[in-house]
Amino acid sequence: MRLEIGNFYVRDVIFGEATSYRDGVLTINKEEALQVVCEDDHITDADIVIAKPGEPVRITPVKEAIEPRCKVSGGVMFPGVINKLVPAGSGRTHALKGSCVLVVGKHWGGFQDGLIDMSGPAAKQTMFSQLLNICLVADTDEEFERHEQQKKNKALRWAGMRLAEYIGQCVKELEPEELEVYESLPLNQRGPEVSRLPSVVYVLQLQSQMLDEGYNALVYGWDANHMLPTFLNPTELLDGAVISGSFMPCSSKISTYQHVNNATIKRLMKEHGQTVNFLGVILSNLNVQLEQKTRSAQFVRQLATSLGAEGAIVCEEGYGNPDADFILVINELVDAGIKVVGITNECTGRDGRSQSLVDLSEKADAIVSTGNVSQLLRLPPMETVIGELESLARDGNSGGWEGCVFPDGSVEMENNGMFCSDANTGEHYKTVVEY
Repeated sequence: MRLEIGNFYVRDVIFGEATSYRDGVLTINKEEALQVVCEDDHITDADIVIAKPGEPVRITPVKEAIEPRCKVSGGVMFPGVINKLVPAGSGRTHALKGSCVLVVGKHWGGFQDGLIDMSGPAAKQTMFSQLLNICLVADTDEEFERHEQQKKNKALRWAGMRLAEYIGQCVKELEPEELEVYESLPLNQRGPEVSRLPSVVYVLQLQSQMLDEGYNALVYGWDANHMLPTFLNPTELLDGAVISGSFMPCSSKISTYQHVNNATIKRLMKEHGQTVNFLGVILSNLNVQLEQKTRSAQFVRQLATSLGAEGAIVCEEGYGNPDADFILVINELVDAGIKVVGITNECTGRDGRSQSLVDLSEKADAIVSTGNVSQLLRLPPMETVIGELESLARDGNSGGWEGCVFPDGSVEMENNGMFCSDANTGEHYKTVVEY
């Protein structure tokens, strides 16, 4: 499969008479954009606010992040979700790089929603502080979950996808400033010079622990809770086959923006034919019952060995209960003679001294840590809040608690509630230092 991604590098975002892109400036017709957002009658109130790097701005509760894109040929955006179900991963897609649609609750947050600071110490916690953020700030009539700690956020997340596609359409007929080409040939069509290189698979464990539909990651619109591990061409993931869910504590979440910009996959594709033979992606899920965890781990092993993998990178979305799935997969792959590197964050307590993962194994001897969810952060007040700061303390945010927001607007919170800050797919600015 061959995927071309045409990049347009956005240097500024403004509002204007027509949604357009010219000389690095993205102009958005707010009225038209809000009409697209409000196509769903469940949206009761909506606005669009622009947040730029370096500004004294705090954004919360953030529910989702989506890169503005449009499909030029060979498919649709968000197949099986807001558009018809067709294959992804081929043809050409245009992307407005450096910009991002953030879906933000006007009032109500939840366990899975996060916080972004565009400046100050917390800006170093998440890559989204470095983007030009087009914040869709909205409310809905979904009263059934307003006071629930866990929220599906469906109307808002789907509105974000429609908005991202609407904005992306402005570059559909333009020539991109840069063209990235990703091509992955069938295994039997790879020449001997590639086949003799170490064969590697990428195992992506999607958050899928909720039995009720609407919370979990979607694969071509299919709830990942209902799937068995599945082999995907890497270009499918980079072209929107996977949509982020609305369940995971926010620092551990992989947003839709990060799925299509998965840095680990991009690097593996760059190294393909040079240092490795990148076989493709095994999409797995994260389960609750031990039998389900074992079944998925065994399927991952079966797929990896059938493909002829000699090495694997295993990426876990989440922590806690999913650590058992993570370790089971590593054990199965190592027992099959496959060398494994794991990527995950940790829950080591505020002092960093607790056991890092719920489950451990001597076979998991090569793990990349992307952060500690329990890291305590003390953040100064910001001049502007987009959304509602009180939601951090009131609505069960995984990194907040009653009293964590002070009268002057300063905050004490755990990294757990920073939006996608641990970035297990590779887009992070943190490292681990041993003292």
